[in-house]
Amino acid sequence: MSLVLLKNILFIIVLIGLAIPLGRYMYAVMKGSRTFLSRVLQPVETWIYKGMGENSTASMSPKKYALSVLIFSAVGFIFVMLILMLQGVLPLNPEHIKGMSIGLSFNTAASFISNTNWQAYAGETQLSYFSQMVGLTVQNFVSAATGIAVLFALIRGFILKKEHTIGNFWQDLTRITLYVLLPMSLILALILVSGGVVQNFSGASVQTTLQSGVSQIIPMGPAASQIAIKQLGTNGGGFFGTNSAFPFENPTAFTNFFEMVAILIIPAALVFMFGYAVKDRGQGKTLFLTMMIVFVVALFGITAAEYQTVPHYAGVDVSAGNMEGKEARFGVADSSLFATSTTAASNGSVNAMHDSLTPLGGFVPLFLMQLGEVIFGGVGSGLYGMIAFVILTVFIAGLMVGRTPEYLGKKIEPYDMKMVCLIILGPPLMTLFGTMFASMMPNVMDYLTNRGAHGFSEVLYAFTSMGNNNGSAFAGFKADTSFTNFVGGTIMLIVRFVPLVATLFLASNLAKKKPVAASSGTLKTDTGLFIGLLIGVIFLVGALSFLPSLALGPIADFFTNK
Repeated sequence: MSLVLLKNILFIIVLIGLAIPLGRYMYAVMKGSRTFLSRVLQPVETWIYKGMGENSTASMSPKKYALSVLIFSAVGFIFVMLILMLQGVLPLNPEHIKGMSIGLSFNTAASFISNTNWQAYAGETQLSYFSQMVGLTVQNFVSAATGIAVLFALIRGFILKKEHTIGNFWQDLTRITLYVLLPMSLILALILVSGGVVQNFSGASVQTTLQSGVSQIIPMGPAASQIAIKQLGTNGGGFFGTNSAFPFENPTAFTNFFEMVAILIIPAALVFMFGYAVKDRGQGKTLFLTMMIVFVVALFGITAAEYQTVPHYAGVDVSAGNMEGKEARFGVADSSLFATSTTAASNGSVNAMHDSLTPLGGFVPLFLMQLGEVIFGGVGSGLYGMIAFVILTVFIAGLMVGRTPEYLGKKIEPYDMKMVCLIILGPPLMTLFGTMFASMMPNVMDYLTNRGAHGFSEVLYAFTSMGNNNGSAFAGFKADTSFTNFVGGTIMLIVRFVPLVATLFLASNLAKKKPVAASSGTLKTDTGLFIGLLIGVIFLVGALSFLPSLALGPIADFFTNK
């Protein structure tokens, strides 16, 4: 266990060491300041703006910003859907894979547009290289950039004074993609290729196995380039069906470590960027500590559960922990860290099968998602979700002392709280609605590989994942059905774009306000007391929303499988 502890400490040290300078760099990108990449990328950025037209850099109203986001996403949705349905006649299809059905195309397009990357398909057998590269990988970049752009707009809401605009979406999208996502993805892709991840255009290779002498199909493809952005953009969609558990997608402990760091690096850096942007690093440190405390507790919980709460069966050695569904090259420790990282962030990639986690081990990633994907969360979306919880906490504290609440010099008023409620309560409502409708279906048992409490956990996990734009899954739930494709796809779109638009209007309302000076009655939001209060509010909302369903699922599963 001491080795496990050292590995986890090293991971956190590396994460913090990379996140702080990256946060400073991203603040420069947000401001439009020169960076060390400007000499190379500035001409490209200028050329892009010329192609867009004269309004490509003009500051937008919240309505125009939101409309730009929605139109851009809608065009991307249609584009991806058409590629998936027509991939049989498109190039870069060495295996001659046919086009997807309308339902699966709808679900997959909705999944990648919303930065969920829920996968109801196996990439190596159902997608061409063209679909993977031009359809899905492109959306991995732009959906991640869209989330960060909306966060930039919200931060401007705190910075600006009596303004009616919140920046330009096209400019934000361009800068984030050019200066942040593309360079980082290139570096990570090279690291992954050096570690053995495949990157080629060859068709599948047929080889004879040494053990049994039978033929085996070895899938190939341009995987490393997609895997890099799937992790950095907290997308999570794997090139291969078993995601980061597949040897060609995540071959060694070396690649596994870098993939885990990549999942959290940008969400963590954005927190430090927030501190630089509002001219108060203490605010960024407060949010980071809040996230890290919950992350460490969750990591300890799932690791302990996978080592200590393994059901005992006759003739089965469980002294090394629960190895069911895990890769021998990663073991319990790295699988637990990966599961915690991918569900704390809105990522969804997996290096082990979550359906094979112990009941309490499965409870932890499930509840991490149900907290609203704000413990680091998705790139951009995680932090603006956390800021919504901060505003809620400040508002509750203000009610307790009878004072008008304020945060970063801006008074929190009823309109702001309406937007906050849309941001916070939308995902739980859609998660519970989806779970309810699925559970009430007469043929729901046909979708499951397990019955009883664990079967319900599979349904709950699936709609928690879709309802919080995560994308991970309990493998025991049959995903490619008409019901799941259309209902799940609709849920993913709602929980992505309703909070997103609410965030933009919250940003606009904050930007219009005149800052108020702090006084002796102002609640300090950079103290240990506030961290405790914020964690309490996050857990309270999560518990009130999901405790009954958790009791029917993983908690009941634990007591019936002891």
